[in-house]
Amino acid sequence: MTHSTTPRTVTEETITDVAVERWATAHDPRTAELLTALVRHLHAFARETQLTEAEWMAAIRWLTRTGQISDDKREEFILASDVLGLSMLVVQQNNRLSEGATPATVLGPFFIDESPSLGFGGDMSDGVEGTPLFVHGVVRSLDGTPIADAEMDVWQADAEGAYESQLDVDEARLRAKYRSRDDGSYCLRTIAPKGYAIPMDGPVGELIHATDISWMRPAHVHFWMEVPGYEPLITHLFQDGAQYLDTDVVYGVKSELIVSFVERDPGPTPDGGSSDIPWLEAEYDFVLQAAGQGERSDGK
Repeated sequence: MTHSTTPRTVTEETITDVAVERWATAHDPRTAELLTALVRHLHAFARETQLTEAEWMAAIRWLTRTGQISDDKREEFILASDVLGLSMLVVQQNNRLSEGATPATVLGPFFIDESPSLGFGGDMSDGVEGTPLFVHGVVRSLDGTPIADAEMDVWQADAEGAYESQLDVDEARLRAKYRSRDDGSYCLRTIAPKGYAIPMDGPVGELIHATDISWMRPAHVHFWMEVPGYEPLITHLFQDGAQYLDTDVVYGVKSELIVSFVERDPGPTPDGGSSDIPWLEAEYDFVLQAAGQGERSDGK
């Protein structure tokens, strides 16, 4: 005897439920949760906007070009996430820290692993032209206890607003790793960064050009700290008075991270040395939260 089955007809009204049902079979429960929610929201977006086939094909081609332009120095997908505000939303959902802890911001597309290690006061500018900037302070816990041997990965743009991935250089430039001393103190030497435009020569730039959105970032220095027993921290320090603080294209500015770059005359510097030219001083204490003390991303 031959058995025949009638295929299930998928309609505009039922396709979302059918797709959700299929993706709910993911073997990992969290994967199933993420993918079914993604399907529901993508379908809701298409319905709300009455998405056309031509528009969806244009979006697919944009995504393809975003992948094609990305490499080990340029992360165009991270940049897309940043300018859409998604990166900062995810950061804030996952870093609900206690009052007084240094707030987190976005990683950005220019982080490179394996930066060189420098000692207290080491100069990560290494001959790059610019006004000398000393950043120093203490790494401590919420209760004020100094944190020794805290590693900080530091990177920034140069005095023209460029990272090495945007230049014809092969070595690490304006980036280094530092560690706090036994009393929690740290000191690094660099040059004053400049606010800059995000890369506008790719798919993300095309989207920005179609709007009135500013594509500028205010002057800042990046920090990434991972210390055993404490919540990891990815953050920036922004120059007080810098342009674009109110319109940062990646939504990363927080008032707690705005720091004065104080002009100093030639003379003693925070690293114990001296400078024969005018220099800038930024003093900032990083406050880390003990692991497990913050509110989890699920709000519990």
